[in-house]
Amino acid sequence: MSKRNIVHVEIPAQNVDATAGFYQALFGWKVQPVPEMNYTMYEDGSGSGGGFPLVSAENPAGQVLVYIDSIDIVKDLEKVVQLGGKVIREKTEIPGMGWYGVFQDPTGNVLALYTSLNP
Repeated sequence: MSKRNIVHVEIPAQNVDATAGFYQALFGWKVQPVPEMNYTMYEDGSGSGGGFPLVSAENPAGQVLVYIDSIDIVKDLEKVVQLGGKVIREKTEIPGMGWYGVFQDPTGNVLALYTSLNP
């Protein structure tokens, strides 16, 4: 699996273990539970990462849209569906910039994949 460039992002989860498992399977992220905080941390292998806090008034599900680099948006969106997610927007061109696709994970969070015209 190719490496993905991301920023630190917290993705709220109703079920922290299930959400961490989804992203680990989708992108190969390393996940580490922090049971005393009911939180799971993740890292993409480049030092970037974040965590999965429980959904709360402070961390409502679906509030953040994060763009993640993708070498093959179509292939990644197909894998999203295989893992129980849903495609919201198929690969779409941003004229002069690149392409993006939007998906919803099994928890309800909405994220986007992005491929630049000039990698």
